[in-house]
Amino acid sequence: MTAEVDNIIYINPVIAGLEEAFNVQLNCKIERTGLGLMENNQALYPVSGIIGISGKGVGTVVLSMSESVAIKAAATMLMDSDIAEVNDEVMDAVGEITNIVCGGAKAKLAQFQLSMSLPNVLCGANCRLHFPQNSHPIFIPFKCIWGSLALQIGFVFPGGATK
Repeated sequence: MTAEVDNIIYINPVIAGLEEAFNVQLNCKIERTGLGLMENNQALYPVSGIIGISGKGVGTVVLSMSESVAIKAAATMLMDSDIAEVNDEVMDAVGEITNIVCGGAKAKLAQFQLSMSLPNVLCGANCRLHFPQNSHPIFIPFKCIWGSLALQIGFVFPGGATK
């Protein structure tokens, strides 16, 4: 299998996990607006949940959000409309949403016997991300009524995804 086919195998479940998390958990429809190769290893938006994946594949999944998306998602999740800025509650909510997204994807990728790290959350412009060596990270931007967000994903499957 080629790297492109391998990519589709693991990327589509992550996209589905994100769409499901936003639709079901947050009652917010998201719309994919593109796809591209990352040119640098910087988070696209200032609030990013990060999960490392290991098993038959090794990778990093980043859910990067504008501040407005992070705040609205946390307010919805916590049923607290008074949240007005990125704070510890917002950071915890972003970590939990990232965990939900990756957990949904992990279930659909059971054949790779993947394990997930606990989520880390970074806050700040231009945060540098780490992806596995020899991966070719991609970004998948989305938009919703709250603003912009993106998945940034880099995986490697030693020997190919079907091995």
